[in-house]
Amino acid sequence: MFASKVGAILAAAGSAVGLGNVWRFPTETGEHGGAAFILIYVLFMLLLGVPIMVTEFAIGRHGGKDVSDAFEKMSGGKKGWRWMGLIPVVSGFLVLSYYAVVAGWTLYYAFEALVNGFVGKTAEQFKDDFNTFSSDSLHPVFWTTLIIALTCGIVALGVQRGIERGSKIMMPLLFLFILVLVGCSLSLPNAHLGLQFLFQPDFSKVDSSVILSAMGQAFFSLSVGLGCLCTYACYFRKDVDLMKDGLSVAGIDTLVALLSGLIIFPAVYSIPGLSPDAGPSLVFVTLPNVFQQVFGSMPWLAYVFSLVFYLLLVMAALTSSISMLEMSAAYFHNSFRLPRPFAAVLVSVVCVVLSMFCSWSFGDWSDVKILGMNFFDLFDFLVAKFIMPIGGMLMCVFLGWVVDKQVLRAELTNNGTIRSPLYPLYRFIIRYFAPICILLIFANELGWGK
Repeated sequence: MFASKVGAILAAAGSAVGLGNVWRFPTETGEHGGAAFILIYVLFMLLLGVPIMVTEFAIGRHGGKDVSDAFEKMSGGKKGWRWMGLIPVVSGFLVLSYYAVVAGWTLYYAFEALVNGFVGKTAEQFKDDFNTFSSDSLHPVFWTTLIIALTCGIVALGVQRGIERGSKIMMPLLFLFILVLVGCSLSLPNAHLGLQFLFQPDFSKVDSSVILSAMGQAFFSLSVGLGCLCTYACYFRKDVDLMKDGLSVAGIDTLVALLSGLIIFPAVYSIPGLSPDAGPSLVFVTLPNVFQQVFGSMPWLAYVFSLVFYLLLVMAALTSSISMLEMSAAYFHNSFRLPRPFAAVLVSVVCVVLSMFCSWSFGDWSDVKILGMNFFDLFDFLVAKFIMPIGGMLMCVFLGWVVDKQVLRAELTNNGTIRSPLYPLYRFIIRYFAPICILLIFANELGWGK
């Protein structure tokens, strides 16, 4: 069990805050017109993301120490729902296996920044270097294995000494890195253009695709539907206000995303011809080049900016990967009574093997296809297009239609000890609004109607 409320919030926020906040959010914002997208995103974060997050919190905390039988326990003994406890187990293996590949890239780039490996390179060299590195058979596997090993070490220490303590160290560090980078980025000559793009709404660009993308970003940003928040909630104390903490976690997640925009957009606009919707290559190709060009006259500042930026990415990757590993490790620890360190190592070894296939998808195994996709794309497809939306949908159906409403109310009000004026709105959202939104996200992700 988490020792403090702050520890619980930081751990849950660490699970939600990941590479997607620094990578996907600015990219989505860049592709969909900037500030108008952000306003719609924040609206859906409140109306969709937070209620589903609270749903996971309620299920996990009611289940106690073990999420594997939380659904059966909360349903009043309906054994047909017990299998839902396997969602976090499967999710943990799949997500960590391909997420760790990208996390390994960030660790490698942090090392390159540390040894000043970006100096003197041209834009084309940055592109060639990334392609050469990501397609190599051994180099990326080493960094991927290292990031999984770091994650394993933290999870093996336990909930309080590992996950909670790690979150209390890494989350403040993450914000420190962000604030340093925001300060540097806002001092750039064309920073005002980035701010204008980020905060000046242009509602003429808003159409159904922008609304669906904002809806999807609010859903995916919090990592709901996977069961990681459900797993963490098993360690919540009974006096935790789930609604309040859900809003706190969503607030932290959104703040990190917005601050990441304040880092990236002023930097991108400082070099003519660059686009803020460059996609994933923005992080590993465009930005290293930007740092060198913008701060070329001050090499020490280019060094600091590059190093701190990639350390930020490593922190964001680690806080999320911890929750991914914990989902599967907790199941083997609780259900099979395996020692926690052994369960963490067992899951880690399997994920290292799976991550090798995902890493080789960019090189030697790029031509190996399953359902027309390489291993990396297949894992991402299964998680983002199926497990997350279906998991989120089933959790809403479970809590909205299966669980006795008195049990739900008792969980959200801590057995009547706290007021919950938003409870009627919350119940309406998870019964009607959230399932409809998830169906729309599901259809949009699969490309139906396009």
